[in-house]
Amino acid sequence: MTRYFLLLLLPLLGFSQKQSFDRQLFDSYDNFREVSIESRRFKHQDIQPLIDSLKGQNDFEITVLGKSIQGRNISMISIGTGKTQVLLWSQMHGDESTATASIFDIVNYLKANKSVLNNIKVHFIPMLNPDGAELFTRRNAIGIDINRDAVKLQSPESKLLKRVRDSLGADFGFNLHDQSKYYNTSKTSKPATISFLAPAFNVEKDINETRGNAMRVIAKMNGILQRYAKGQIGRYSDEFEPRAFGDNMQKWGTSTILIESGGYFNDPEKKFILKLNYIGILSALQAISTQSYLGITLDKYLSIPQNDRKLFDLKIQNLTFSYLGMNYTVDLGINHSEIENTDHSDFYYLGKIIDVGDLSTHFGYKTLEAAGYTFKVGETYPKILDNFEEFKTLDHLSLLQQGYTSVSINNLPEEIKFTPSPINIIDIKKILIPKNNTFPFSPINLGANVNFLLKKNDQVVYAIVNGFVYSINDSDNTIKNAVVK
Repeated sequence: MTRYFLLLLLPLLGFSQKQSFDRQLFDSYDNFREVSIESRRFKHQDIQPLIDSLKGQNDFEITVLGKSIQGRNISMISIGTGKTQVLLWSQMHGDESTATASIFDIVNYLKANKSVLNNIKVHFIPMLNPDGAELFTRRNAIGIDINRDAVKLQSPESKLLKRVRDSLGADFGFNLHDQSKYYNTSKTSKPATISFLAPAFNVEKDINETRGNAMRVIAKMNGILQRYAKGQIGRYSDEFEPRAFGDNMQKWGTSTILIESGGYFNDPEKKFILKLNYIGILSALQAISTQSYLGITLDKYLSIPQNDRKLFDLKIQNLTFSYLGMNYTVDLGINHSEIENTDHSDFYYLGKIIDVGDLSTHFGYKTLEAAGYTFKVGETYPKILDNFEEFKTLDHLSLLQQGYTSVSINNLPEEIKFTPSPINIIDIKKILIPKNNTFPFSPINLGANVNFLLKKNDQVVYAIVNGFVYSINDSDNTIKNAVVK
């Protein structure tokens, strides 16, 4: 009887152990991740060796499509022999690099796993705007937004993309972008980590077979990615933009899928979002190859929640402060702007107040409840230090407990712009004489750098330094950086 039961159970065990395609992709991702790309701010010269390494490899074709305005090669990687043509282009905005890195993860996967390519041929343009990537800026070298140049085709990069689409007669197109990390999925505090759109091809937002197929593929991707980022998949506005490539690709007969990589908790370099792109795009390619998307109803696409833009890096609720003898209770929305170094290869953060008032409809990646705490403006340590080395020897936690959020330094090297310590630096050389003002400044100012203390029982509990929360009693505290002012 026991032997008979085991014989019945073995097929069930085998079935339960068989993983779905997307789960296989998720679990094996580290085997194919392109380890040479560690930062979002990579350049054309960083990816060119990866493209060159594919030359002569079986099944890969490398085509130099043309040059950017500044003379950098724009290349296309092609693989597969099927009749259905799939075109993917990334980084038409030079500062939107997530999917570019993902393309090289996907290429690594396809080197070893070509079965996903049955019935399709895939063409990747990893970096359409290499001149913009060099400066990590949106537009190309003459200031054109390539994604608003689909009609007039004023720039060489735009002409090139249109020519490739036409020559391939692309059946599917993937328009790969990054969006602001401050988008959330509608009516939730969750970031829109990935957002999709099947762009409209006319003002009426009609749905024909071309657009409908794009919607079906997106619905397939959404169903898969919800398993790994539940509630964090959004849908971008489908207002018709007559100049945009996505809208026109749809009009020209290419089923076009816009993917926007947004934000994720504690993921400034978008490492997890890279993984989501990898899983989502490979799953979409499989769905196109097998035509499994055709059975999906359009309501699955329309049910994806729309993007909203109501996220801050830090939201502080119910903060009470005094100004001109009156108390005011407000919420603060604080964001951390990325300030780049001179060669656009790295950055530090500058925290600023973005909004003040009733922010009950907004959310934060981090939220701090300030009710019950006493507000105090951070002060500057009275002793002026001679150099940065002296600053390093200070007990920064003790300074915060005493109410100091800044230290003045006399001979600060020009290259020092920030510090990982939770204390701002005031460069004595750069102090400006304040202009006369009839009223004293409010301690809370829109657009100002954020530095104050929250006290309870006359003890500092939280120090907000450069827009980051430093909990005095938390031994695991981290702060990205304070700044030089």
